[in-house]
Amino acid sequence: MRSHLKFSGVVAAAAIAALTIAMPSKTAPAQELPAAKDTIFARKILMGAIDMNMDEIETMLAPGGKLELAEAQEHSETISTMLMAFPHMFPPATNQWKVGAARDPATDTFASPDVWTNFADFYQRATEASKIAWSASRAKRPADFKAFIVQLRERCNACHALNMKTD
Repeated sequence: MRSHLKFSGVVAAAAIAALTIAMPSKTAPAQELPAAKDTIFARKILMGAIDMNMDEIETMLAPGGKLELAEAQEHSETISTMLMAFPHMFPPATNQWKVGAARDPATDTFASPDVWTNFADFYQRATEASKIAWSASRAKRPADFKAFIVQLRERCNACHALNMKTD
């Protein structure tokens, strides 16, 4: 018992010494944030990927389409994961909407300033949509899956109606 305590003390002292030696003597510089236009571009890519996954699902569910439940569930799980990350792509510096401004569709925002003034609502909407997509990814019956996708599409459309500027 005594040798175990002695050994533990030696290990702890060695760990503290190693940490002290390894720690830099100066504070590391703060990491710079990416340019707002880069973040806006990244979130557009993410939204495009969400949209492509939804298109795959909705094609399977369209009249004449063939639902491959396992494949559709994979798309739903991917959408769920992306929707969890999506609100984090809206730092305050990307609130750049200007009425009447000529916009580059790739790097300029179409997000309404309401996203930032009511960010909690935006975040909650994305979280709820993510949970619906997750539920769809775990649905055991095609009818349940379809019902979740209808809910997901409604949530997406409602969020776009509230938070996207097109003019």
